[in-house]
Amino acid sequence: MERDRRRLLSSAMQLGLRSARDVGPIIFVIAIFQLVVLRQPFPDLGAVLLGFLAVVLGLSLFIRGLEIGLFPLGESMANAFARRGSLFWLLVFAFALGFSTTIAEPALSAVADEASRVRADETGVSLSDPAVDRYAMGLRVMVAVSVGVALVIGVIRIVRGWPIHWFIIVGYGVIIGLTPLAPDEIVGVAYDSGGVTTSTITVPLVTALGVGLSKSIRGRNPLVDGFGLIAFASLTPIVFVLLYGMAT
Repeated sequence: MERDRRRLLSSAMQLGLRSARDVGPIIFVIAIFQLVVLRQPFPDLGAVLLGFLAVVLGLSLFIRGLEIGLFPLGESMANAFARRGSLFWLLVFAFALGFSTTIAEPALSAVADEASRVRADETGVSLSDPAVDRYAMGLRVMVAVSVGVALVIGVIRIVRGWPIHWFIIVGYGVIIGLTPLAPDEIVGVAYDSGGVTTSTITVPLVTALGVGLSKSIRGRNPLVDGFGLIAFASLTPIVFVLLYGMAT
């Protein structure tokens, strides 16, 4: 019992130190610019230190949750679908996973809300107008659908063993072709949407899905075939949002 307690405490301390090391460079840069460049003290040093500790604690719990929960769950579900041999249900699961994790992404919600407010200001529409909320929700749904489609394409690629680089080349070729045709005000939003979709919620489950699936299929290398779904998930939203802007 005492040994287990010590092992748990040691593991928690190592995880906390690792999180502090990850956050440390950010704090260092902020401190240098605040104290050396701006030559101003922190307005509330106690609150800053408390916030730093909260970030370290939250990041530690988040990482631990990924290790014991989300990664094993994603891999086990991918294994289960592969063993059943049902490509249809595997693709349905991939789409549903991509859609649900993306629609719940806080970063996407923030970008969509900001884009709708800027659009309202540019067009002279009141922020209380229902059209503003509809535009933001439409943007979120479009991005979520695009990530679902991306995972479907990525899963088919893993199952068939197709090389990833051709998909990426063609995808960015489509983006280059659509960019001059899309309205100027949607281009930046489209490019940003490719980044916000691959954040804290989406990345762990999508990565686990790809790795778990590649481990379950004979002849697939998890290092070669298991990764790359994130690239699809960051590429397709750009295409879909550009098309969304052209349609609206």
